[in-house]
Amino acid sequence: MCRFIETIRIDNGKVRNLSYHERRLNDTRTHFWQGSTLLQLADRIKPDRKTGIYKARIVYGEAGIEEISYSPYNIRHVQSLAVIRTDDIDYTYKSTDREALNRLFAQRGGCDDILIVRQGLLTDTSIANIALHDGTFWYTPAQPLLKGTKRAQLLDEGILLEKELGIEDLSAFFKIRLFNAMIDWGELELPTNALHAAF
Repeated sequence: MCRFIETIRIDNGKVRNLSYHERRLNDTRTHFWQGSTLLQLADRIKPDRKTGIYKARIVYGEAGIEEISYSPYNIRHVQSLAVIRTDDIDYTYKSTDREALNRLFAQRGGCDDILIVRQGLLTDTSIANIALHDGTFWYTPAQPLLKGTKRAQLLDEGILLEKELGIEDLSAFFKIRLFNAMIDWGELELPTNALHAAF
């Protein structure tokens, strides 16, 4: 049975990027279950804490929303990335099944996270989209594993540009940013020399 998730950031009681999450949730449901009723999230998310950063985790499937839970959010400490190559991973939809990602993450060695290279192209880390800075522009892979909601927002705002990025292109960039629905833009940044080949 297919089950999917949306993870939504709540800042001091304010729900972030709700329209992007709602659109992805409904696009996913329409893809897997044609004719699905469109769901609205605004009246379903009711954070009970008005201070601090919280994560709302929404689990849904064919019948609709199955579960909503809330938890305090603390950013994962990432200072190094292991470059992992794989050609057969598919995480187009934000599924509850992360087994393939977890297997790759287990290969990180002494690094904090992984950067997945699929068919020679840079994609994502185990938890975040990426962007690379060449001194002028920020570029994000045109073919990520998952088209994140924060990524969609940053593209719409013109902050990011899409580009096919190969492993050989890394030398042209100075910085890499990790971001997702919970990690704000600019909150997690590394020099590109923090990337290491996995052994």
